[in-house]
Amino acid sequence: MSEAYFRSRRRGAPAALQLAGICGLLLTGVGQATAAPRLTELYRCGDLLDAAIFEFCVRVRDPQPGKMRLMLADELLDTRDRPEAEVRFSIELGQYSSGPFWLEQRGARSNAVWLSLQDSATLAARPDEVAKNPDGITSYVDLVSIIVEEEFKALPEARRLAGKYGARVVGAIPPLRVYQLRLPVQDLIHRDAMVLRLGGEESVDTVIIEESSAEDTEIDASSDERPDSELAANRFVDAVDYYRRRIPGPPDARVVPAPQRVGIIERSLDFDAPDFSGLIAPEPGELRLYGRDAAGPDSTIAGILAAGWKDGGNTGFLRGLDGHHGGIEIIVDRGSDAGITENIAASVRLVQDGVRVLNWSWGVHRTGALRVGGGDIDSAVRSGVAFEGYEELLEEFFLWLRRDHPQVVVVNSAGNAGSFSGNDDYRLPSSFVTPQLIVVGAHQLSGKPVPVAHPGYAEQRGASNIDARVGITAAACVSGSVSRTGKTGELRCGTSYATALGSGLVTAMLTINPDLEPDQLRELLRRGSLPIGRELDFEPAEAEDLTAPILPSERAERLDHPDVGHSARLDMRKTLLLTVESLTTVE
Repeated sequence: MSEAYFRSRRRGAPAALQLAGICGLLLTGVGQATAAPRLTELYRCGDLLDAAIFEFCVRVRDPQPGKMRLMLADELLDTRDRPEAEVRFSIELGQYSSGPFWLEQRGARSNAVWLSLQDSATLAARPDEVAKNPDGITSYVDLVSIIVEEEFKALPEARRLAGKYGARVVGAIPPLRVYQLRLPVQDLIHRDAMVLRLGGEESVDTVIIEESSAEDTEIDASSDERPDSELAANRFVDAVDYYRRRIPGPPDARVVPAPQRVGIIERSLDFDAPDFSGLIAPEPGELRLYGRDAAGPDSTIAGILAAGWKDGGNTGFLRGLDGHHGGIEIIVDRGSDAGITENIAASVRLVQDGVRVLNWSWGVHRTGALRVGGGDIDSAVRSGVAFEGYEELLEEFFLWLRRDHPQVVVVNSAGNAGSFSGNDDYRLPSSFVTPQLIVVGAHQLSGKPVPVAHPGYAEQRGASNIDARVGITAAACVSGSVSRTGKTGELRCGTSYATALGSGLVTAMLTINPDLEPDQLRELLRRGSLPIGRELDFEPAEAEDLTAPILPSERAERLDHPDVGHSARLDMRKTLLLTVESLTTVE
């Protein structure tokens, strides 16, 4: 991937100036976190359909006295003569490219948030714009989205329909022909009636009603194991050691690490927490983290990738590769909080802005879905009508991805309902069958006195969704971020965290061999995996396998290999070794 692919700057600016603007140490008075402003929100506001000028709204915590400089990458956007807790500014399209945005005051620099100049954005409902449906699920009252059929000109048709029904077009995901409408209704009964009429229009593929926010990650502090010992099941530290010793290798090894950009659909970070405080103004050769700041340390998913080591909280896999990778950027973004629709809008923006790996630690189950052991699922549940709309939305996303961005890979959590991950009547998005989607389940230590390579070293985590659609499992339990150095983080467990381990490894693999296709990435993950679970034949009872069973083709064509028939567990070190070997294999 070319260097130009990662430039986020005013067009025509010198490359040296770009690097200086991004890498310079602008934060003075290290250790005085309270003396720097923090960006807590950055989102599109005003007219989201304006194709010439984008308006942005920014919320600032702890603005300092004196002038406020608004920076986009290495460029000064504007100067405000006095501090402001809420900042509003506009950017004319074509003048700048997407990039990190931050504030400077009195020599101090805020956290950087990724400012995207792509045209996908949706509105979130206010508290007075939602209501409970008959299933007790919170649903948007007057905001819905439509997918326009391909044979119609999408935006003109969306506006025509809006005029016909007395609605307004207020948001859009243009690459997917998705347009958000504000309907002239005050309750769910009238909304549903209008949704039926809209759905009957010849030009409308489907109507999406919004019932969701991001899936909550499972938190379970009942395990007696330490998070670092859980990570041993995936050879986490061994993988970091191997990368640091091997990458970049000697000149004749042909291992030249390539820059990569990874996107995480998550809400906020705490840049004053020890995990992330060093990333306000990172040194050259260190990874870069962009995201909105939160009042407390609650971003465990980003921490699995980016947290500093031995600070008492999380341990970031990609952070451990600093000084060796070719340049890693992590963007944490959800835009607005408009549920699944905005998750997809944010994902589209991230892909258009150069993200190669998308981490989706979220998903939803349809009402009426059952657990493997029986009983209804009661977490991340959505009505059948909403579920069908999300399914169509996700189908459009993956069709677009395959057509326009075939190199991008999405790493998705299997889910925490103890159910079936691959049944499209049960869960989204893990049930989609596409080489660009890698589904990760969760395991935990078994406590058995066996070597790490033994199938019994780890076992399925009871809450983790399973079946053959799951590509691989990873450690469920990690330590959450902490507010001060040396404090023990809260133990957090779930497939969301296992997924982040998978995303981090895939990103590291692409720094080694950026030419790997999504199906090749999955193949290397499987070939490098450790076994887990009992040996199965290839016709097990429905969904009783933790993952797709390991095949002889994934073990050098050996029919008698002891791993064959078992499920797959992430081996981070061996997978990196195979990735290095793939450089010569491809040639």
